[in-house]
Amino acid sequence: MANFAKPSAPRFSVEVYQNEFLPEGGRDVHAIVTVTATGGATATRAAAADGTAAVVIMVDCSGSMEYPAEKMRGAREATAAAVDTLRDGTSFAVIAGTHVAKEVYPGQGRLAVADPATRAQAKEALRGLSSGGGTAIGTWLRLADGLLRSSTAVIRHGILLTDGRNEHEEPAMLRATLDACAGRFTCDARGVGTYWEVKEVTGIASALLGSADIVADPAHLTEDFTRMMENVMGKEVADVALRLWTPVGAEIQYVKQVAPTVQDLTDRRTAAGPRAGDYPTGSWGDESREYHVCVRVPSAAVGQEMLAARTTLVLPGAAGGSDTVLAQGLVRAVWTTDLAASTAISPQVAHYTGQAELAQAIQQGLEARKLGDVDGATAKLGRAVQLASASGNADTARLLSKVVDVVDAVAGTVRLKAKVADADEMTLETRSTQTVRVKKT
Repeated sequence: MANFAKPSAPRFSVEVYQNEFLPEGGRDVHAIVTVTATGGATATRAAAADGTAAVVIMVDCSGSMEYPAEKMRGAREATAAAVDTLRDGTSFAVIAGTHVAKEVYPGQGRLAVADPATRAQAKEALRGLSSGGGTAIGTWLRLADGLLRSSTAVIRHGILLTDGRNEHEEPAMLRATLDACAGRFTCDARGVGTYWEVKEVTGIASALLGSADIVADPAHLTEDFTRMMENVMGKEVADVALRLWTPVGAEIQYVKQVAPTVQDLTDRRTAAGPRAGDYPTGSWGDESREYHVCVRVPSAAVGQEMLAARTTLVLPGAAGGSDTVLAQGLVRAVWTTDLAASTAISPQVAHYTGQAELAQAIQQGLEARKLGDVDGATAKLGRAVQLASASGNADTARLLSKVVDVVDAVAGTVRLKAKVADADEMTLETRSTQTVRVKKT
């Protein structure tokens, strides 16, 4: 494990967990790469004062937000609480989103700088928010992108709230917008109530490397928005990439973030020199994340060993500038005839493979349930219950118990509930990718 950091920046470390031993003819190497950043929180106050953070809050103001009226009122109060959470020196703006996007504060295509006066002005402007019109989320994101691109802030972030489906915009337009915004800013997305589309909200968060969640009861919006903004204010380093270098003949099969949530990064690779590629990880504060890397290496003779991959955490330099190496670790391959050594599975690899399967089983089970496939839904959700029980994922097990009656968690024996509240089903689907850390032994 190696560490590299500037004195004023958080310190990053990389740890690699794997079973490096392969049987004769074996080619696939699996490793869990744990990345940890520490020390960022102590620098956050100075970072905000230096204007290194910019945040745009996008509030759904479509007609449906008035039914019930608590949604619109909750959105106003939550946005005001988020504005109060901004640290002095943070650039910010608020957008009202319908079938078009409108600047609520400060207006004129610019960002305000947080201080007592601008926070008060923003909260006064929020009093005028009212509902009416349709929903075209891509327009909100494009306006947010334009505002954030005008800033020199290091941390560029969006917070998006919606209560409905993206019905006034073609799906291809939203997809193109997300592709254009990816890498320019990160974004947390929230669905309030139960009339929005889970895949839309989670898709936005996934594309923009943010979090997604449901706030079924508008009364909880303020708490959620405050927590989200506190998290943004804790970010210190943006645009960090996980760079993987492989030797001749070796190929990356996949790269997945597996904690704190499952996120497939495989298709987001960008070239970073000969036999190297960068995978985006977004912004960091004081936190730890884990990634599952699978490398296919050339077959080698028993007794040989090789470097299967070099994992390096980098901060890409500006155009023409050099990259900053933050930390690095090595993934190895060793061929052996020792059956016990080659068949052992790293506890970390086994755990996160199970967590990824858990997320997939939930999503497939809920889809089968929607299609009326009782047998398929029962099998998949039963497997999910089994995996949640085995891994100690109590939160997911609790959510599953609201959708199925658990007969035997260890065996994965369940019965579908006859009636399930929309909020319970949507919460399970939205949070299906949340994982638990590997058990300490």
